[in-house]
Amino acid sequence: MADVETVDRTKARKVQVANLSPAEHGRGFARLPARLMSELGLSEGDVIEIVGSKTTAARALRPYDEDEGIDIIRLDGLQRANAGVGSGDYVEVRKGQSTAATRVVFAPAAPNMRLEGSSAALQRSFAGRPLTEGDVVATTGHQRVNADMPDHIRQLLNAPAFALQELKLIVVSTAPKGIVHIDAKTQVELLSEYKEPDQADRRADVTYDDLGGMRGTIDALREMVELPLRHPELFQRLGVDPPKGVLLHGPPGTGKTRLARAVANESAARFFHIAGPEVMGSAYGESEKRLRELFEEAAKAAPSIIFIDEIDSIAPKRGQVTGEAEKRLVAQLLTLMDGLEPRQNLVVIAATNRPEAIDEALRRPGRFDREIVVGVPDEPGRREILGIHTRGMPLDGGVSLEDLSRRTYGFVGADLAALVREAALEAVRRIMPELDLSEQTIPTEILDRLSVNGSDFENALKRVQPSAMREVMVEAPRVGWDDIGGLDEARDKLREGVELPLKHPEAFRRIGIRPAKGFLLYGPPGTGKTLLAKAAARESQANFIATKSSDLLSKWYGESEQQIARLFARARQVAPTIIFFDELDSLVPARGGGLGEPQVTERVVNTILAEMDGLEELQNVVVIGATNRPNLIDPALLRPGRFDELIYVGTPDTAGRRRILAIHTEGMPLAADVDLDSLARRSERFTGADLEDLVRRAGLHALRRGLEEAQVTMADFEAALTDTRASVTEQMEEEYARIQSTLKSDAVRPNGGIGFVLPGTMRSRPGGKGDE
Repeated sequence: MADVETVDRTKARKVQVANLSPAEHGRGFARLPARLMSELGLSEGDVIEIVGSKTTAARALRPYDEDEGIDIIRLDGLQRANAGVGSGDYVEVRKGQSTAATRVVFAPAAPNMRLEGSSAALQRSFAGRPLTEGDVVATTGHQRVNADMPDHIRQLLNAPAFALQELKLIVVSTAPKGIVHIDAKTQVELLSEYKEPDQADRRADVTYDDLGGMRGTIDALREMVELPLRHPELFQRLGVDPPKGVLLHGPPGTGKTRLARAVANESAARFFHIAGPEVMGSAYGESEKRLRELFEEAAKAAPSIIFIDEIDSIAPKRGQVTGEAEKRLVAQLLTLMDGLEPRQNLVVIAATNRPEAIDEALRRPGRFDREIVVGVPDEPGRREILGIHTRGMPLDGGVSLEDLSRRTYGFVGADLAALVREAALEAVRRIMPELDLSEQTIPTEILDRLSVNGSDFENALKRVQPSAMREVMVEAPRVGWDDIGGLDEARDKLREGVELPLKHPEAFRRIGIRPAKGFLLYGPPGTGKTLLAKAAARESQANFIATKSSDLLSKWYGESEQQIARLFARARQVAPTIIFFDELDSLVPARGGGLGEPQVTERVVNTILAEMDGLEELQNVVVIGATNRPNLIDPALLRPGRFDELIYVGTPDTAGRRRILAIHTEGMPLAADVDLDSLARRSERFTGADLEDLVRRAGLHALRRGLEEAQVTMADFEAALTDTRASVTEQMEEEYARIQSTLKSDAVRPNGGIGFVLPGTMRSRPGGKGDE
């Protein structure tokens, strides 16, 4: 056994590279296996030398708990680029020795960027971090200190920020050479412009660490792109052609372009970018020539990646375009991607948010072998993205990224970047009065005080909304369950049906049942149906799309159905979502009532039926409808699988009325003689809206006595009671009781056959006389 152990320890010197958590990006740490650390005699915080195709250095930390016993070294994207390796490659690790540098020269790591800054700030930012000449490093700002880090590492991380944003710098030169670190005596210099590296190195401008919330997507893309580019011999041995193309599609702003650039950088491939309009030429055949030249250039520079952004603009469906130039360009692209000449070490990645608009001939194996959806990130994904965008940001202790990630449902990466930028601008607005804009530089003491706090993010949230939701009316409901009184039964059913499945889908999967797809809230006007839907959206932390029938119904043939299809497609994209249809009876009345050509509402009913229970499943999308005339709704909607739950929202009982009065008088200065219990007993059949009106009228009576009146008295409420009345009559309650008992059975009873309604049917209405 001892010999085996010795062999294992020797192998551990050469260890496989894996990705570090994005939260620790840019700090100069590497997570090592505990066994390798003990073999090399390393303690936490010791300097190690990492040798790939190039050499770099880092400080060693113990592995994550989930990595215990696995032989991997976790490096961030910058360190992988500095060592000239990718994720999955092997590096040699040995104990390093860092000496204090006498001089270190930095420069911006990206072209077209000028920097002016204090060398003292740089000295503080990189103090103690191991550096080697040629390394690309990042200013990390105020970083959160991990609880598992030793004390001397925590002290290193408490260095003040260099700038509001993360800046990538290249270490141009060090004195002495080798692994060095900056201390108080080091002379630090910052060159203002980018310095071209001596050899064509792997670039580190965008790495996998700069992408949050898409671990699964990255793995799928690496398998399709990195493997063929770096190890083509695998496919040759298996006797198959490597994948030639990948189509990325998803909503705008989810990171498709950034993902392609990161893959190119991580796989050390040349990156060629095509934007649709750049290819189009005015002369005959010019567009095709440009495309051919680009593919030829990429083939010469292999391994390379050609990235075609917005591919729908240069490869639309040939049957739907009238111009000959577009058709020829599509044909040329098809030939280049799967023509007679075999392509080696060249992968085409295309991105679009309209995959249905691309020519069908492109969407087959041999051209685009796989289509990968880059979707809207979930809560952990949003937390990762916020962590990436606030890396270089001096955050106040009151900022909770976890809370922000919970509240930003429906936000894509671009929205979260905009949110962070807006919060930073809010912080700048606060110090604007102290700035003298005529001076060239801002005093260091003002920069040191600059930090972004919780209120900056609150104000930013008011300005930034999810980009995928801008076309549909979206609300962030501010109503919770506590704001609703007297509707306990309806509230409990909604909690069970909406909140639980959206918050705990795994419980439903474990039991093997599907959650309800739809809820129909019906009852007299003013009982709180819309309020219940808003509270359900708020409490289940879902997007809330409220629609009106007037917005969906159009005079143009087919437009209404398209609007509804778009609405459901958008809801799926930004799930979890609640779609709320108010006054549902006006949108989906019973079919078969008209003669001749189907009316627009009949086609709308058909579309909604198909969307709610068609071939395309609704995942994490719940539909809530509200109506006070449920017997006018098409019966096909009232069956399980569409509106599974029919919830009666009636007038509140005495205890419910007492609770509603307490909610509405919460901010009202009540006199000592006001007896809400008495008011609740005397307001029989009052709905929530009636009780709100009662409180409002009592307040108005108090103001009539004098605008300076300090209290609302019982006399004011007595006067208000004489002014108002219950909007629900006994006959209406009886009618709703009858509907409640027969609604399900009426939904499946044929109305005189298929396709028509017998005279006299479907005429019973709340408050009416029923069938004549």
